Amino acid sequence: MSALTIRMPDDKYQRLKALSRRRRTSVNQLIDEMATLLLAEADAETHFALRVQRGQGKQQRGLALLERAKGRD
Repeated sequence: MSALTIRMPDDKYQRLKALSRRRRTSVNQLIDEMATLLLAEADAETHFALRVQRGQGKQQRGLALLERAKGRD
């Protein structure tokens, strides 16, 4: 595990400290949870971008499949 030192304005730190108290966790755990969410968001964006690349030039086929699916209702 790595240690990380960050600098932030005192008022922002106090707000994080108050939030961590309300959530009954530590500021450290709160920051870890925020980092996890940001990384998950970045992973989702990457995954979506790769899917977009794979779909390039296949729009007509996709639309045809959707039309076909509509007819099965």
